Amino acid sequence: MIRGPGLGGVAWAAGFAVMVASAGPGLAAGSCSAARVDLRGPDLRQSFAVEVADDAAERAQGLMQRPQMDPDRGMLFVYESPRRAQFWMKDTLIPLDMIFADSAGVVTRVHADAVPLDETPIDGGEGVRFVLEINAGLAKRLGIAPGVELRHPAISDAAAAWPCH
Repeated sequence: MIRGPGLGGVAWAAGFAVMVASAGPGLAAGSCSAARVDLRGPDLRQSFAVEVADDAAERAQGLMQRPQMDPDRGMLFVYESPRRAQFWMKDTLIPLDMIFADSAGVVTRVHADAVPLDETPIDGGEGVRFVLEINAGLAKRLGIAPGVELRHPAISDAAAAWPCH
């Protein structure tokens, strides 16, 4: 079962204002939650409430058939081991940014503006262990790019670039 807060809808402007207000240095140094992924980079401190897809059935379902997603929400795909990750947008109604990260939680690739219902494969490359999907346009707007670090309990503290503890 996919866990985490629901991905219901609110007005884009109101939701984005809440998300921007939550950005900043307020992320606690050792605080992690399975319902949230934190991101940090040179000019970035951001947190998204996430649903976690950590088994084959959850990953296959992803965000398909959902008409909208709040701008402060996302889905975190977790794989048991690093792999070549490929996605497509078949049956996905929301334009998305896909953020691919390695075992340490370091972003290796960002695919911006994935087109709803498109069946063209989106290649995340080799060594992918985590994929964060957020609303299209947010990665660019927030400065999410290769080298940004993710923090989440699914990322082993021993391997993490930004450990939970």
